[in-house]
Amino acid sequence: MTAHGVPQRLLSDNGLALNPSRRGMVGRLVGHVGALGVEAITGKPHKPTTQGKNERFHQTLFRYLDKQPLAATLAELQAQVDAFDHIYNTERPHQGLPGRITPLAAWEATPRADPPRPKSDRPAYRPPVPAMRPRPTPPAGLPAGTRLRTVSASGDIGIDMVIYKIGVEHAFGQVLVVSDGNQPGDKIIVTDLEGEILAERSRPAPGVRYVGNGRPPGRRPEEPGNVTEVLTHQPSPMS
Repeated sequence: MTAHGVPQRLLSDNGLALNPSRRGMVGRLVGHVGALGVEAITGKPHKPTTQGKNERFHQTLFRYLDKQPLAATLAELQAQVDAFDHIYNTERPHQGLPGRITPLAAWEATPRADPPRPKSDRPAYRPPVPAMRPRPTPPAGLPAGTRLRTVSASGDIGIDMVIYKIGVEHAFGQVLVVSDGNQPGDKIIVTDLEGEILAERSRPAPGVRYVGNGRPPGRRPEEPGNVTEVLTHQPSPMS
């Protein structure tokens, strides 16, 4: 931003560290750029081609670095990346630009967009101050065998060498785990520290190391009405 100004938009994927807005959360990066007036946008879920140009740029960068002496320090690596950036933008003719001009020439010939205007009612972003917090302990008087677990960033917990999907909305939270046995099919109940049930899972067969949340994989239907239409208008075997 110091070199080029504040952008109007910031495009990223839906990673938890970048923009978790579709998961109902506001990340630190989104809060930071939002305080500057920048609109944080994401590509559609399960559509990695939205960021395809940037991924292709990384491939070119990696090929360049593979031909350089192995950097011994971060400073040396940064110098190599800066050298690549200079070549890529100021010396290399770009096949996708008219007359194969360089990206810098196209940048300088394009009118600069107005910088975004932060909303007056949005408080300025301030990085959180790290604080040592005591680790929560299970409430007293719980049944024997109740275990305390911390949900991972991807919404999982581990129990007896098996990963169980709880939900990313509970990431980094503390949960209690109660089980009625150790055999396949036995029920596992996950609650918060107040006793509210968050999930119920069954122990899998031997050799299974992951238990999902029961949702089908792949893209979710955008409109529930379309799902009903598909299910109620399936062609008969004779058609």
